[in-house]
Amino acid sequence: MAAKIKTKDKVIVLTGRDKGKTGEVLRVIPKENRAVVQGVNVVKKHQRPSARSQGGIIEFEAPINLSNLAHVDPKDGKPTRVGFKILEDGRKVRVAKRSGEVIDL
Repeated sequence: MAAKIKTKDKVIVLTGRDKGKTGEVLRVIPKENRAVVQGVNVVKKHQRPSARSQGGIIEFEAPINLSNLAHVDPKDGKPTRVGFKILEDGRKVRVAKRSGEVIDL
């Protein structure tokens, strides 16, 4: 199956404590069905000092399940589902179901 959410996509969170937040996908983990989104699902971790890093409380974005994310429609900024379309030149592109706008550049 072709990937519907890829790195650098603009997505919106549908459920959870970060509901309504938007951000850019930094990393996708297909095996776990998760993605890391900038500024979303930020957690704090208490880390011991080691030879490489200083100890303390660090903040980082934890992965979020792909089912809790939706693409942002390029036209109106609202959540949309994603479909696929084959262009005249033979390329397969992702399309926003809400507006019909092409998501891929």
